[in-house]
Amino acid sequence: MNDTQILHINETCIDEALLTQAAEAITQNKTVILPTETVYGLGANALNSEAVNKIFIAKGRPQDNPLIVHISNMNMLEKCVKEIPEKALSLMHVFWPGPLTLILEKSNLIPSNVSAGLNTVGVRMPDHPIALRLIERANTPIAAPSANRSGRPSPTTAQHVISDMQGRVDVIIAADHSRIGLESTVLDMTQKPPMILRPGGVTLSQLQSVIPEIIIDPQIHQSVDSPRSPGMKYTHYAPQAEMLMVRGEHAEVIKKITHLMDEHKHIKTAIICADEHLQDYQGQHCLSLGSLANPAFMASQLFTVLRQCDELNLDYVITEAFVEEEMGLALMNRLKKAVGYKILDV
Repeated sequence: MNDTQILHINETCIDEALLTQAAEAITQNKTVILPTETVYGLGANALNSEAVNKIFIAKGRPQDNPLIVHISNMNMLEKCVKEIPEKALSLMHVFWPGPLTLILEKSNLIPSNVSAGLNTVGVRMPDHPIALRLIERANTPIAAPSANRSGRPSPTTAQHVISDMQGRVDVIIAADHSRIGLESTVLDMTQKPPMILRPGGVTLSQLQSVIPEIIIDPQIHQSVDSPRSPGMKYTHYAPQAEMLMVRGEHAEVIKKITHLMDEHKHIKTAIICADEHLQDYQGQHCLSLGSLANPAFMASQLFTVLRQCDELNLDYVITEAFVEEEMGLALMNRLKKAVGYKILDV
């Protein structure tokens, strides 16, 4: 890989010449890291299997993990899928562009390495001006998983992707902090009823306001062997430190975490918690996600906090558990993966 080209583009005043450079890299089947409203994505031409293979190489990502295809208009969608069901159209009308990925039957134009050999593909239209303009300018769908080394916390800032991926990709578009900070909701429209495979920036209740019968796949609470969606199979997002989640009545959680911190006082430790609980851990190093009153903000801070664990060279991290409703469901889904499903109930 040659030196990575870093393009600083302001989303409120997009430099068209720089955007054209990035789009040309996509059409030349190179790899381009792009900002989206969820997290930064590592993109390549979704219709070219050799270009897509470069994504797996750059990430060190297992090839049995499907990729999400990003589009900028409905003509591109028609290239990617066999048909567009009416219910899917209803959801697109409400939530696109936005953090909702819909799984549909794939067309023959989508290479098998995009879909991990499945006959379905996840497609979304991102709600970010740079991403949309890049896809439009390149005039091709872009396959783009999160732009991190596989297993690392997903990147929500330009510095995250430069730290992880410089020298491993052709182009990095450096822009602002991702607004949502967690990956998209993945909804399988090939199931009856439609099923959420990964919670994210569009919540269950929001989706059910359009299609009431939508349900949540029970497997989102565990690791699986044959993923139908990105992020289902492997331990993700983990910092280098050993991690544990403590779950239960808050008084018991405080007592247990305090005891465990005392047991590990000879090494570098921290507690991940909410603003409201900081006073419960006097004398301990705490990393707060924000206020319990704003779970969407807490979710947006998660990957930044997980990366701080590495920046601080921590050895041992304990996280509180949070209410698994609405955006809290997406937050806890990522936290459980970060701790490798090591959960202590008290």
